[in-house]
Amino acid sequence: MTDSSIYESVIGLEVHAQLLTRTKIFCSCPAEFTTDPNVNVCPVCLGHPGVLPVLNKQAVEFAIMIGTATNCTVNNNSVFARKNYFYPDLPKGFQISQYDKPICENGFLEIRSQDGEVRRIGITRIHLEEDAGKSIHDSGFETSIDVNRCGTPLTEIVSEPDMRSAEEAVAYLAKLRQLVQYLGICDGNMEEGSFRCDANVSIRKRGESNYGTKTELKNMNSFRNVEKAINYEISRQIGLLEDGKKVVQQTMLWDADQEAAFPMRGKEEAHDYRYFPEPDLMPVFISQVWLNETVSKIPELPESRKNRFVEKFRIPVYDAEVLTQSREVADYYEQVTNSIEDYKMASNWVMVEVLGKVNELKTKMTEFPVSPARLGSLLVLIADGTISNKIAKEVFAHMLTDGSDPIEIVKQNNLLQISDSGQIRLLIEKIVDLHPAQLQEYFEGKDKVLGFFVGKVMKESGGKANPQIVNETLKEVLTKHKEKK
Repeated sequence: MTDSSIYESVIGLEVHAQLLTRTKIFCSCPAEFTTDPNVNVCPVCLGHPGVLPVLNKQAVEFAIMIGTATNCTVNNNSVFARKNYFYPDLPKGFQISQYDKPICENGFLEIRSQDGEVRRIGITRIHLEEDAGKSIHDSGFETSIDVNRCGTPLTEIVSEPDMRSAEEAVAYLAKLRQLVQYLGICDGNMEEGSFRCDANVSIRKRGESNYGTKTELKNMNSFRNVEKAINYEISRQIGLLEDGKKVVQQTMLWDADQEAAFPMRGKEEAHDYRYFPEPDLMPVFISQVWLNETVSKIPELPESRKNRFVEKFRIPVYDAEVLTQSREVADYYEQVTNSIEDYKMASNWVMVEVLGKVNELKTKMTEFPVSPARLGSLLVLIADGTISNKIAKEVFAHMLTDGSDPIEIVKQNNLLQISDSGQIRLLIEKIVDLHPAQLQEYFEGKDKVLGFFVGKVMKESGGKANPQIVNETLKEVLTKHKEKK
């Protein structure tokens, strides 16, 4: 039996993030995703003779933003190059990319491993390039080509081979996706391919410093598939070495249905692409003024926002991490806190009730029917004793249908909390008189019966009795009965 513990995996990721510019990187065609094939095209992105590319300024700014957010050096001068290869979905026969002079380099991201250790993952480079088209192999023996994606702007974020497990690779990928979504430069949709990665995987015996032969994994459209594919490839390579065979440098295609990777082609080296400077584009010069203006557009990033939430709202770190996973959720929570000072109650409601419904309804946070202000108003009704937490959930259900004002819902449905101690006392006396057996259990020291009486009172009041007053008054009533006995 193979002892995999003697081996160490070495993993690096090449992540492509499709930028949310309105048009493509070198022409005015729409860059939006569409299911209709071959409609967002023009002579420029199809590479017709005599056409000239014009660089999209916003794409450069988006690259600067992700470079800054990942602690990279933003180079004042960068150069576009032609990457030459022949593939059916690449009409020009080359891709405009960057090679030896990228826009950003020498950065890092920090992740937390499963044992809680903070790991720094180096980022070699971030460069701009145009996307290729898409080959569709699901029609029998024919291949269809959709060139809509040709020319859509990408940033390629290339990590150092610093990850040592599939779990670390997923953690790095998730943090990178969170960043591009926070920055508003990419929607992070892995299923549609607007955020995707290739994984370079090799293994070596623990303690060795030299790298083993690497393979490249492609076609992974979810975090789960990334983890499965990397673990599969690690096991496959260990098996080869244990059998006395060699790992061949090649590109592997992940098949999610079979949960296996299969050879696609031999892995290319840089010289195979015959890079040379793109003759139709000038070098990109980023002045300090332009750099400062672009950096000033960067919003508060997740780590900083999480720390601020903990300090300002005095909520647990776990709550802050959940609330800042998405910029939209963090914005929603912060707007709720404008209405109420019980920040912990606000975080509980957003994490449990709001996010629970967002997932159930499969809707976007920005389209959630209950506005932050309305949720804040609902929480104020709980905090000031107007309604109970149980009734609040009933009101919340009403609000989900049309986003109505919680105060109006409470009034129209007669849901005001009963806080009159005299009225509550009468209810308790009635319940106690109807349950002599449970009263006797209380006399015998069985305090758990208190919960029974509270439940009966709340049911009798339709959930409207103030729980605190119920508990206080119930103890008084039971003590009185005990003294009489």
